[in-house]
Amino acid sequence: MKTATATLFMAACFLLASAQPSNDTAGMLKPQQENVIKATTIIKIENMGTHINSVLPELRPTISADGNHLFFICQNHPGNTMYHAVNNSQDIWYSERDSFGNWSRAIHLGRPFNTTHYNAVYWISPDNNRILLRGAFIDGDYAGNGVSLTYKQKDGRWSKPQMLYIKNYDKYDRGAQSGATMCHDGKTLLLYMCPDKGSYLNDLFVSFLEPDGSWTEPKSLGKKINLPKNNELTPYMAPDGVTLYFSSDRPGGLGDNDIWMTKRLDNTWQKWSDPVNLGSPINTPDWDAFFTMDAGGEYAYLTTSQNAYGESDIVRVKLLEKERPEPVVLVSGNVYNLKTKEPLSASLVYETLPDGTEAGNGLSSPVDGSFKIVLPYNKNYSIRATADKFFAVSENLNLDSLVKAGYKEIHKDLYLAPIEIGTVVRLNNVFFDFDKWDLRPESFVELDRVVKLLKENPAIEIELSAHTDSKGSDEYNFKLSDNRAKSVMDYILSKGITAAQITSRGYGETVPVATNETDEGRQLNRRVEFKIVKN
Repeated sequence: MKTATATLFMAACFLLASAQPSNDTAGMLKPQQENVIKATTIIKIENMGTHINSVLPELRPTISADGNHLFFICQNHPGNTMYHAVNNSQDIWYSERDSFGNWSRAIHLGRPFNTTHYNAVYWISPDNNRILLRGAFIDGDYAGNGVSLTYKQKDGRWSKPQMLYIKNYDKYDRGAQSGATMCHDGKTLLLYMCPDKGSYLNDLFVSFLEPDGSWTEPKSLGKKINLPKNNELTPYMAPDGVTLYFSSDRPGGLGDNDIWMTKRLDNTWQKWSDPVNLGSPINTPDWDAFFTMDAGGEYAYLTTSQNAYGESDIVRVKLLEKERPEPVVLVSGNVYNLKTKEPLSASLVYETLPDGTEAGNGLSSPVDGSFKIVLPYNKNYSIRATADKFFAVSENLNLDSLVKAGYKEIHKDLYLAPIEIGTVVRLNNVFFDFDKWDLRPESFVELDRVVKLLKENPAIEIELSAHTDSKGSDEYNFKLSDNRAKSVMDYILSKGITAAQITSRGYGETVPVATNETDEGRQLNRRVEFKIVKN
């Protein structure tokens, strides 16, 4: 490994998305057949090599969702911050994978990642703009046990870590060990700790993000996961949000702690399938833990002492199909100002339709507006960015209608429209049945955002318009579009908006935004939008 400090290590290496708008790829999904592992596949352990591993102990790998960024602990390295002062010093090291699949020589990270205490990365968000760190920090100063978040800043540096305020956390973290990870939705925290002072018998807990930014009191994952006389630790929730991997010394293992897999059965986080031991070669007679994976779910990364260069190494293993989580879709893109096409830093929200339940959150990069989010299948999603003085042009991804054919990657840019006269906003999550103008229930979440805009800005007046493609007669298209525009307006008026703030008009096929010669073009022309005519 390379002994070097990289304070600005991610200023360039995380700029993976272009700063110019790119074509969406949602309509060109191709299953990655090589990622489908059959039950007959022979799995083997692959050592990550000397660019990452050394004669010293390497521990706790954390891999990014895109599989390109690897964080891990190296213990007692002479380059560690407190090598001469702290026994068994543990610092964070980092390696990046290039386009050929080769990992760079690992580098030692500076502040805010490595401090005077034991250090670890617990999670990196799918958007690569947030990192969960070991320890509770207040404005970058260590304050005790807990977990903290650091955010990428506009200059490429990372912010001072700030602790997560978890209700009654000190009541639960009294044992000899503790740790955490975040689910890819950015709002579900998994912890391992013990309320008994000095005990090594940890249990697994879950905590949820509150609207005010705090976190709920930790809740046990239940008796099927937490056995009374055993040690459960290092949980990892797969990108599907259902498959949980964790380490335990429960009966049925190969020796010491082993990696086990279970499935969450409902939203109580109390009901789970019977945990299954992943067996050899993932598990050994020694202590096995720190299991993680990228969004593809093809490879798992973990720590092992088997055939290691030193006391323990970081390895990866190709999983059998039965050991893999459900496949997901990795959505990447950039957030842009709709008017200027400049990249924007914004919060991201994705909701399920028609219920409008928030399924997760994200951030776009303050450097170039890039983002990534992970979406499980079998749901219909509305995705949007949010920022002050802008109205989001939401996008729709109906993964309920796609055949679940393995891990996929989609590119989809998001736009924020400035709230000013002349701005035209397309409402991508307004739906009608064929040849109908009755609103489908999936539309209400989108239209409620328009209602909120008008209520918060009573001086704004908008024209609500509907458009068709060129199929059908002019008379038919005008009638259909006019009735659809009126249906949308009637819904908005029913929510208490005054008639003076909104008018409606159907334009038929007279204002196309794309060619009518292709299916894709006709789909773009069939739309509902509003224009701000007074502010």
